[in-house]
Amino acid sequence: MADGYSGHKDYLDWVKDDTDQRNQEIDTTLRAAFQYHIETREVEVVVFSSMTVFDLADALFKHPIILKPLLACANIAGRAIDRDLGIKNLDTYSPNLDKDKAQAIAGYLKPFLPNYLEIPTISFLDRVQYIDKEIRKAKGNWEKKILNALNKLSGISFKKRHFEVDREKFEIDAASPTTGDIEIAIDVKRIEAKRDIHKRCDEIVNKSQKFKKAYRNSKFFTFIYYPFIEEHTNVKSRLNTKTIDAIVFATESQDSVNSATRFLIATF
Repeated sequence: MADGYSGHKDYLDWVKDDTDQRNQEIDTTLRAAFQYHIETREVEVVVFSSMTVFDLADALFKHPIILKPLLACANIAGRAIDRDLGIKNLDTYSPNLDKDKAQAIAGYLKPFLPNYLEIPTISFLDRVQYIDKEIRKAKGNWEKKILNALNKLSGISFKKRHFEVDREKFEIDAASPTTGDIEIAIDVKRIEAKRDIHKRCDEIVNKSQKFKKAYRNSKFFTFIYYPFIEEHTNVKSRLNTKTIDAIVFATESQDSVNSATRFLIATF
């Protein structure tokens, strides 16, 4: 990395002492907590310390699907590969690796791998990472469901757009028209924890104020997922500002999304 900027090794060095201490504490405590339920079993182990960088590169090239679990074992995310190696847009779950990329990643990855690791452990790490990715993907589909409902039910076209004001750029999840000045802006927010409500509401209000500064006579709406129904009134109260024209709530279901969408359309 350039002088003054940190790479992945620097990040790991920052937390090494605390991590080692916690790791030792967890090992000791697990043995104490589950002392009557611990068994010694024979298990297959990958011995990373016995392989060369070229061995690892060959494995990655021939079996690229193993990249994600190995990255997880080394606490490396795809953005670190992008930043430190300059390999752009790498899909770590289904990577397309030529020999050069495989060798570059192997050389980068190997120093961060443990001396050995059990195959069931590596596989389980991949499972945890994959589940997290798919859940986030499913949550992202809720926004797409709203956009599709707007386009289907309103008779006008919506798409994700951006605007700029005071040299700041903002994203509108659903905006119409799809070109030119924005007349209708809809900010979509998933708020899944009570502790996030203040921050998210502040974000919505700030964006609405910036939007009305850029488009004084346009409409700004917000479409919210918040699973604490008894607090919806409180949320509306926090969002009670002249720059927000209407607020709707919806669940995951298509019927709920359609109902909230129809309510918004009626206010257009």
